[in-house]
Amino acid sequence: MIKHIFFDLDHTIWDFDRNAEETLKELYHLYELEKLGLNSCADFIVTYTENNHNLWAEYHLGRITKDQLRSERFHKTFRQLGIKPDKIPAQFEADYVRISPTKTHLFLGSEKVLAYLSKRYTLHIISNGFKETTLLKMKISGLNPYFQNVIISEDVGVNKPHKAIFDYALQKAAAEKHESIMIGDSLEADIRGAQAYGMKAIFFNPLKKEKPGDVEWEISSLEELLLHF
Repeated sequence: MIKHIFFDLDHTIWDFDRNAEETLKELYHLYELEKLGLNSCADFIVTYTENNHNLWAEYHLGRITKDQLRSERFHKTFRQLGIKPDKIPAQFEADYVRISPTKTHLFLGSEKVLAYLSKRYTLHIISNGFKETTLLKMKISGLNPYFQNVIISEDVGVNKPHKAIFDYALQKAAAEKHESIMIGDSLEADIRGAQAYGMKAIFFNPLKKEKPGDVEWEISSLEELLLHF
């Protein structure tokens, strides 16, 4: 019955944390953060990652804006690590946003799986990511040939899990709910958003977190999709 497969991008195909870590290591040395008193690059990355994940969860739910997310994630990280506000590098966020989308690490098996699926199904992206960075990631990582549509929440005006973004995506794809499925890493945005809308969903769970009872279908690697489609 499935004809259309909708994928999330960040943390599902594009390895956000690995690409962010590589970018942050470069910026740690570029900005000589050890001279500010940040003696551990690893601690800096761990603290940033936690803050960024929490802020993205708030953004998914519409509780903060894009500008608030971007202005807060590094400021909060630097402050937590003991750096006074007047010592925080002013261009750090801008350089991160410039460099990070140029990284090309994908989850293991992504290209193999997308090449297989794109010959048998129509593939689409639904992303809560910011438009300019999402399009750059897709282009530089060579993902565009696999996907018919790239639906970005900034264009729609609402984020997953809001019903309206799924409405928009299916209309753009000329798809019906019963012939569509959503694959993503976010329980709230991707899985419960799709399920509440009436679509099937597959929870991408590479860290093998405990699966909630309301989640019917999960995979821990993208290559598992080859067993089901």
